[in-house]
Amino acid sequence: MPARIVNAEIDSGDTRQTSLEALFTAIDAKDAAAFADFLTEDASFRFGSAPAAKGRQAIIEAVTGFFDSLAGLSHVLTAVATRGDTLFCEGETTYTRHDGKAVVVPFADVFDYEGDKIADYRIYADLAPLFAEE
Repeated sequence: MPARIVNAEIDSGDTRQTSLEALFTAIDAKDAAAFADFLTEDASFRFGSAPAAKGRQAIIEAVTGFFDSLAGLSHVLTAVATRGDTLFCEGETTYTRHDGKAVVVPFADVFDYEGDKIADYRIYADLAPLFAEE
């Protein structure tokens, strides 16, 4: 299922904004290689308080490890804005654990672009609920 953008105005003239659906669809498909195609070769990727992965191959390895820890995930974007070479978005991710439990977590992402590729990708989300034992 493709990622959804709701209640957010997308600037159709800004290719960074119009490519968000494809970016998040690749993530939701757990396709690390397709995700990495949106990044520069020397990109930096930081998820929450984890150390940043640097370089496309290191990012693919880090993202693959995370994807393998999940049965599935899906994103809904609710706000998008740009300022200069930086794009901001927020929304909710529904993570499905291997035990079948779905956990919804709000997030905010910051993307610094070099041309049409992401050079620095930062995710701000609290994943504690995803890994909490109940």
